Amino acid sequence: MDQTVELEILGLSSNHSQSGSFTLVMGEVGGNRRLPIVIGMFEAQAIAIEIEKIIPNRPMTHDLFKSFAGNFNFTINHILISDMREGVYYANIVCKTGTKTVEIDARPSDAIAIAVRFDAPIYCASRVMEEFSTEYIEEDERKEYEKPSPPKKAAQSSSKSSDTLKDYSLDKLNQLLEKAINNEDYEKAARIRDEINRRN
Repeated sequence: MDQTVELEILGLSSNHSQSGSFTLVMGEVGGNRRLPIVIGMFEAQAIAIEIEKIIPNRPMTHDLFKSFAGNFNFTINHILISDMREGVYYANIVCKTGTKTVEIDARPSDAIAIAVRFDAPIYCASRVMEEFSTEYIEEDERKEYEKPSPPKKAAQSSSKSSDTLKDYSLDKLNQLLEKAINNEDYEKAARIRDEINRRN
């Protein structure tokens, strides 16, 4: 593709200036430029649970899109963040079926949530990167991935929680994992899943 830059997800963190929103930090592959995009809580959660490989109790909207695509034999070729107008980013989902290619207009947050499910590359128009990206000097800087769901018990530290999980049997941990997913407490689910993985 002409005049585009490939991006990867570097981090996701709470946006302190806008309540209930998150900042998704996209990084230039092989470069130092960063493109921060403010997204909603639902989309942040959708991106987070796919990256963390947490399976929700029922399919989320973006999972439904993937099932729909699979059943109708079309794939996602790539995502393109195409423009920024009046403070709003624009994106296209580029789909392929056989020899036909179709571009679908989408919010970048939805497009990226779909891209991570299809393992599709994410691109940005070069002019958008030139105008709206920031440059980081430190080469390997990556933000710690922060889950969108806030902890249910703020007073309990994650290390204390991890210690408590060590006391449970594997069967009990699997029950707790299912309960956390049903309650949409994805941060707790991620901690339980990590403890289960440590034992396998």
